[in-house]
Amino acid sequence: MEITALILLISFIIWLSIIWKKKSNTIQETISTEYRIILQKNVTFYSNLDGIAKILFETRLQKFLAAVKITGINTIVEPIDKVFIAASAIIPIFCFKNWEYNNLNEVLLYPDSFNEEFNVNGLPERPVLGMVGSGAMQQVMILSQSALREGFVNKTDKNNTGIHEFVHLIDKSDGEVDGVPEYLLNKQYLLPWINLMHKNIKEILADKSDINPYGATNKAEFFAVVSEYFFERPDLLKIKHPELYELLEQLFKHDNSKIVIK
Repeated sequence: MEITALILLISFIIWLSIIWKKKSNTIQETISTEYRIILQKNVTFYSNLDGIAKILFETRLQKFLAAVKITGINTIVEPIDKVFIAASAIIPIFCFKNWEYNNLNEVLLYPDSFNEEFNVNGLPERPVLGMVGSGAMQQVMILSQSALREGFVNKTDKNNTGIHEFVHLIDKSDGEVDGVPEYLLNKQYLLPWINLMHKNIKEILADKSDINPYGATNKAEFFAVVSEYFFERPDLLKIKHPELYELLEQLFKHDNSKIVIK
């Protein structure tokens, strides 16, 4: 009886030591200095966060990179690409602490634009810079490496291909890519959002808007395009499109004057 109790006690101590070791390793793990420099230099959203929020961003970046495979197609995936892809994923859902991309397993990185058959040769008039896969390509996102980098390096425009594609993925989480992310938007804002989309698309088509004309393609593209605008140039969006700005704040639970985690 005493021997059995002793064996159980030893087993319990070993189990505790394993758990503690795992917990300690998790706490001590931090992103590399190289990753942090890339973030601070190129990702305005991250550089504008306070110390605690930056640590949270870094933790989520690690978690994303551990869960999602990034594969280069005829190109080498460099640290800057990994950071930019993870940042593109985190920025739109940063204020939703429990959000996970359950509909993504892998990101394919092409050196430049491609066509809808994922071919870099014989490009159509409008080359593709990013795409959320469907059918046999479910759980996959395809991105142009050059466009991904340009989205973060160029801080004066309103475009970010990485954020654009991850917003499509967020939109898709309710089962349909339709520009109405029901998982993010409270019900009382659904109709105002839909009405505002129609209004702004008409203004784009009438050449009376500074929003990227590609946003007039359909409601899903409008949502992705104005989300790029919201995170890239919130100052300008607030001035030129105050109603749109306010609804996007409600949608993403993000106030550019402060970060509130829901």
